[in-house]
Amino acid sequence: MVAAKKGRPKSGRWWKAEGKRKSSLIGDKPLHTSWRKRVKQREEKKALKEYEQQLKEELQRQKEEKRKRIEEHRKRKEENERKAEVVQVITNTAKLKRLSKKQRKNIRKQ
Repeated sequence: MVAAKKGRPKSGRWWKAEGKRKSSLIGDKPLHTSWRKRVKQREEKKALKEYEQQLKEELQRQKEEKRKRIEEHRKRKEENERKAEVVQVITNTAKLKRLSKKQRKNIRKQ
């Protein structure tokens, strides 16, 4: 018997494998899986979802803590700025009428 020549197929379809027969192909998996396997898969899926939920909650908690820290820092900074301000008390309210519009905008009641 003469061995088949290994090279480019006559059809020119180089991507097609040679000698494919139905008997050589691997059959499909059975459509029906066992009950134990299904239960096991269900448990694994449930455990994975719980783990995902825990990760999401942890991330959410960290974001919330960071937001609170930033807010506290901002409030503390504002308070410190107010404490450091140099304030001039206006006792004579008649002077307010003489101030220009720009100066009136800068006045704050405390």
